[in-house]
Amino acid sequence: MDDKEVKDAPVGLLRSSALVGLMTMLSRVLGLLRDVALATYLGAAANADAFFIAFKIPNFLRRLFAEGAFSQAFVPVLSEYRTLQPHAAVQLLVNKVAASLGGSVLMLTGLVVMGAPWVVYVFAPGFSDEPEKLELTASLLRITFPYLAMISLAGFGGAILNSYGRFAIPAITPVLLNLSLIGAAVWFAPHVTEPTFALAWGVFVAGCAQLLFQLPFLYRLELLPKPQWDWGDEGVKRILKLMVPAMFGVSVSQINLLLDTVLASFLPTGSVSWLYFSDRLSELPLGVFAIAVSTVILPSLSRDHAGADSNKFSATLDWAIRMVALIALPAMVALVVLAEPILMTLFQYGEMNGRDVAMSALSLRAYAVGLLAFMLIKVLAPGYYSRQDTATPVRIGIYAMAANMVLNIVLVVPLHMYYQVGHVGLALATSLAAWLNAILLWRGLVKKSLYIRQPGFISHLGKLLTAVVVMTLGLWMMMPLLGDLLAQAWWQRSMLLLAVCAVGAIMYFLCLFILGLRPRNLSAPG
Repeated sequence: MDDKEVKDAPVGLLRSSALVGLMTMLSRVLGLLRDVALATYLGAAANADAFFIAFKIPNFLRRLFAEGAFSQAFVPVLSEYRTLQPHAAVQLLVNKVAASLGGSVLMLTGLVVMGAPWVVYVFAPGFSDEPEKLELTASLLRITFPYLAMISLAGFGGAILNSYGRFAIPAITPVLLNLSLIGAAVWFAPHVTEPTFALAWGVFVAGCAQLLFQLPFLYRLELLPKPQWDWGDEGVKRILKLMVPAMFGVSVSQINLLLDTVLASFLPTGSVSWLYFSDRLSELPLGVFAIAVSTVILPSLSRDHAGADSNKFSATLDWAIRMVALIALPAMVALVVLAEPILMTLFQYGEMNGRDVAMSALSLRAYAVGLLAFMLIKVLAPGYYSRQDTATPVRIGIYAMAANMVLNIVLVVPLHMYYQVGHVGLALATSLAAWLNAILLWRGLVKKSLYIRQPGFISHLGKLLTAVVVMTLGLWMMMPLLGDLLAQAWWQRSMLLLAVCAVGAIMYFLCLFILGLRPRNLSAPG
């Protein structure tokens, strides 16, 4: 393949974001079906808590290695190599990074598999009072943790593809995890004594499939990794230097969620599962849209920085903020107003009961409070990482993490003691800490003149808020139309809920249209 052909591949931000969003939407829809299967076969019992912990530990580290710090450190360096070096130099960098990353995660995997009980004790110390629960979680972790090595390498391949404008393949890859878990839950779990083991093997199989899926597309780019050890390589050292602090800075929200899990292990049985289901729903708009936008803008911002185009850099950030606000504001309201109907429709079957839905709805509303902040973090952090500045997000992350710890104590203790809903305090503390993180990231970009608000920003925000108010009134008025969802079949619940959501969305976008917002106003810079 001609290197010039690769470099000149068209990458329109809006079109690419829409493509990634569409692929991610498919993955998230299947993810919801996966969670429906998990809720049906596991509910929120002790074995469900054990599986969610065993799945959350490698999943958390995946976001550090595969989607978080590694991608944020690797893409800017790769973009610089593409701009300034020949294709052979890019291939050499890919080979050396593949060896370094692969060796690191394989070593970590071996250590965790051997010391699984101690790892579970660190991440879920509350399980120590229930030896059977602790032992089950450790056994599941030995099966699920190798997923980290495979998905980290798949994420490495995805970062290469994203840098070359091939956004669809990395975006569709997570579908394989959802399909694997759905298959394990529906066809394998009913035939084993402990269904969580079937799900754990589903995670393992998914990791293999996701890694293998990337390889043909890397081959077509002539960038299929051929591991070559060289820790002293200048490019590898730069990536490691950027990655180590970025592991903390880019993943503060995930670390906060993990702290929530640790504290939830001390709360009543079911708390881990309630937080899992509510977090999954709050992540739907985050994963479909904010991550799509951040995935697309990072290579663009890196090229703008390498080309010293500060105006384009600022305009790209401004566009990204407007786009996430367009989706985040109505999504926040919808999750607050429709929390119970959504959870009833998706999860209240089989082992999932009414109390589980009520408790999950409370934490879902608490997570919804921080949804805009979570999404802003995803698009503001690339403003630093594209410039190979990891120190500032780390400093901000420390402030946010400290605030989260303090808020956990302030909120969880009274809510647990007086109302038995301590898990809601965990979710609310995470949301408030996310707001602090987002505000500090935004302020830092403004102070360095990296982000300058573009004309029409305040007008755009005013239109969004007005449309959200109209949509909120419409949703409240339509709530009685849902009736008694529990008396309905699953397909009837789904149709009623989809109808209400569709009318709300129509009201929102129709109001924006009346206020003068047009598709051309959403065009990306350049």
